[in-house]
Amino acid sequence: MASVISSSSALPTRSLDSFPTHSERANKLTSLSWVSSFPSINISINSFTLPPAPSLNKGSFVQAAWTRRSRGEAAKQPNRKSWKQRTDMYMRPFLLNVFFSKKFIHAKVMHRGTSKVISVATTNAKDLRNILPSLTDHNACRIIGKLIAERSKDADVYAMSYEPRKGERIEGKLGIVLDTIKENGIIFV
Repeated sequence: MASVISSSSALPTRSLDSFPTHSERANKLTSLSWVSSFPSINISINSFTLPPAPSLNKGSFVQAAWTRRSRGEAAKQPNRKSWKQRTDMYMRPFLLNVFFSKKFIHAKVMHRGTSKVISVATTNAKDLRNILPSLTDHNACRIIGKLIAERSKDADVYAMSYEPRKGERIEGKLGIVLDTIKENGIIFV
């Protein structure tokens, strides 16, 4: 595609030899029109070529940045966490975990965000194992609750939460542990 921009009668043309010299320009500077100080130029384009289009390699592909999902697919979203799951770690950062085995009672308080254990109490510890007559009775539950409360206060934790497992009721030994922790000045949120 060849195009030529030629001068019309409105645009005066000059060749390269006809540009004003220094003395001619000095004479024209007295003119009040600034347009007259610019020379007019003839421009012609003989050939115009487009840059080469980028070629796609055999192994390359174009991936869309966003695709629309169907309503059924958007409703499933198995990896999407609920509001409670996303904010619970910050609203209730310390979590109490109590485990009852046939021989011992274990309890620990841990920080949800960092999984750092704040305080631990177990009836299997050397200081309790030899003192207590039974390591799983109601008296042992009270001692574990008292130890957890004291050790949590030493770590500057005065509020914690307990999430019962599915189908778990807060009664019996678990209820005794939780009540003892509350009696010793820890708030459950």
